[in-house]
Amino acid sequence: MLESLKNRLGQWTGRSTWTAAIAGALSLYLVGALLLGIHWSQPPEQSSVEAILLKTQPEVAAPTVGNATVGALIHVTETLLTKPGGYLSNDITPPGLWLDNMPNWEFGALVQARDLASALRKDLSRSQSQSTEDADLVIAEPALNYDSQKWFPSAESSYKKALVASRRYQNRLATQGDNAQFYARADNLRNYLSDVETRLGSLSQRLSASVGQTRFNTDLAGDPAASQSTFDLAERQVKTPWLEIDDVFFEARGSAWALLHFLKAVEHDFASVLENKNARVSLRQVIRELEATQQTLWSPMVLNGSGFGLFANHSLVMASYISRAHAALSDLRALLSQG
Repeated sequence: MLESLKNRLGQWTGRSTWTAAIAGALSLYLVGALLLGIHWSQPPEQSSVEAILLKTQPEVAAPTVGNATVGALIHVTETLLTKPGGYLSNDITPPGLWLDNMPNWEFGALVQARDLASALRKDLSRSQSQSTEDADLVIAEPALNYDSQKWFPSAESSYKKALVASRRYQNRLATQGDNAQFYARADNLRNYLSDVETRLGSLSQRLSASVGQTRFNTDLAGDPAASQSTFDLAERQVKTPWLEIDDVFFEARGSAWALLHFLKAVEHDFASVLENKNARVSLRQVIRELEATQQTLWSPMVLNGSGFGLFANHSLVMASYISRAHAALSDLRALLSQG
């Protein structure tokens, strides 16, 4: 009987040792995943136009018109794929699976990249409405519009395809005698900035809805003969759900981060147009407002204080910067439309 008790005690001790080892390994993994997740959630730094040109076109002494803008698109797309942790929006394993802020940041930057790729294909690379689309941009633009959360086939594979096509287009721009073109005209820039203005307006409204407000329906204002497909209320209560407030905030930060690279490249490539319209300072004002959106968030979470309450409302602060950039963009487009 004593021998039997010893055997049972030995079995129990062995099992408890294995249980402790597994629990310890699991705890170590969770702590490591947590620390790795914090590291992966840090947004990338801003890069200058000169650094981007040196990185994307190292052998070109004097980059041709358009190289900075296309280089900025390449840089933003490449950063989404190669930053710490890589592209996280479609991760199915920890710690990427648990992260929330960085995937929304990625989506904001991706939307701006999609808009620029569309502008390049539709306007910037074409001399007129009946001219032929650039073959590489025909590949890059739809590849960037692939589902951002798709795991198989992966979103990364599609974005890499867009990256390769964009690099080919940039290299062709720098090659004399090739048929690749970039037309730095006021009308082309105005069309692109119209899309940017629309994006910023939407972000501003979504950020402002963090506290909730009653809005009048102004959808048909200014045109007494206008109509819409379905009836809508004269007033509507608009409020961003509490669990989505940080999603909108980090999407706005990612969008502004990418847009800063694009607008600085635009200042480089459209320098003569901006000087002719005396609009360079207006573009710089837009850039300055967007730079304020990249300030460090010292709070461990996005706070949602009400109005003039005791606590901060980070969404309203972000909305203020985005709204001012939106207004400055409207002024800039007005200047570009003047003769």
